[in-house]
Amino acid sequence: MPESLMEIREQLESRLGKKVLLTAQAGRKRKTERKGILRETYHSVFVVDLDQDENAFERVSYSYVDVLTSSVEVSFYDEETEQYA
Repeated sequence: MPESLMEIREQLESRLGKKVLLTAQAGRKRKTERKGILRETYHSVFVVDLDQDENAFERVSYSYVDVLTSSVEVSFYDEETEQYA
């Protein structure tokens, strides 16, 4: 994973519109997984439109710091293998 906030932002900006799998810490020893499409990047956050079949709400946003500190893991969908990597 990138070592700076700018690297994380640049990697996410280069994949706007791609399918993503977000794995976020939800408390002690609990994680939540959400699938969606990376829609927008801003100065300090990025926005993902969630899959409506699996989630009760439409969008979620996380900061680049969440990714840097491993509170959120971002995996992108690889169309060739049809898996998230």
